[in-house]
Amino acid sequence: MAAEVTLPSAVTMADILNAVSVGLIVVDQDQNVAFWNGWIEKHSGVAAADAVGKRIDEAFSEAPGKTFLNAISNLLQYRLPVVLSNALHRAPLPLFAKPGDPVSKERLHQSITLSPLVINDQGCCLIQVTDATTSIKREKILRSHSELLRKEATTDGLTGIYNRRFFDEHFKIALGNSHRQNTSLSVFMVDIDFFKEYNDHYGHVAGDKTLIQVAATLRRQLMRASDVVARFGGEEFVLMLPNMAEDAAYRFAEKLRLAIWELNIPHEKSRLDQRISISVGFSHYQKMENTNPSELLNTADHALYEAKHRGRNQTCFMALPPHPNRTSYAAS
Repeated sequence: MAAEVTLPSAVTMADILNAVSVGLIVVDQDQNVAFWNGWIEKHSGVAAADAVGKRIDEAFSEAPGKTFLNAISNLLQYRLPVVLSNALHRAPLPLFAKPGDPVSKERLHQSITLSPLVINDQGCCLIQVTDATTSIKREKILRSHSELLRKEATTDGLTGIYNRRFFDEHFKIALGNSHRQNTSLSVFMVDIDFFKEYNDHYGHVAGDKTLIQVAATLRRQLMRASDVVARFGGEEFVLMLPNMAEDAAYRFAEKLRLAIWELNIPHEKSRLDQRISISVGFSHYQKMENTNPSELLNTADHALYEAKHRGRNQTCFMALPPHPNRTSYAAS
């Protein structure tokens, strides 16, 4: 059983309610302010003596939001509690950290609860207001941290484009969608020619700068949100473009090659033209009975090696092999 505490005779309930770190307002059936505690005084800049007796929509320096006023009307009519979601109504009341300070104009973020109250047999509304600024800031920090973790998990740390993990996961999804929806999917494998010789001659710092530049250039060639470029590993990159006609894939592969060639990055140890170049291998999937979609990535990789075998700084297309059992492919 809880022990009873006897308060000094000089302490009143109003003293207690004025000392709490919560805003408290009571309005009567006619929406006139009956109580206005110290917290509300502090953050509104309006003294209780000036607010009590006024209608709630006239008590503040600015009119409260319509949603807040409607909530009071509904509570007084139906006697049901109301909670104003902070996510939807962040600052219904003109409450500030430092009222009157011209520098501090931003309203406090507020959590507001309205509860039915009976005083002297009259229905009233108790309004409780808490400062949600800290929780909002914490939420933003957590969201930012979560976004940073997600980015780190899917992005290559050096080049800023997607990493191999992201590509592998989304390639399965894209291939499954292509199979189900009878749409095409093109994959391009890209390798920087003689990159080991470049690193040996210019150093790894210069090599990293070139990887960043090549990755950014490849990304600029993409035109749609559904297009993906990722670092596949080392100096290899992979691009995945859905809904591209086969003849357009040929042109796009050559566009990639020329974009890097035209960067004109010096490469004295290249056996081609003393500048950075790439080899591109690509393949194309269109749902047909005699093709094997699960071989799309491998086929593009084989095409890349064929482009390198033919002398590098060129593009090579390789068609998908026949499907050994066309009913065995289950779209993911």
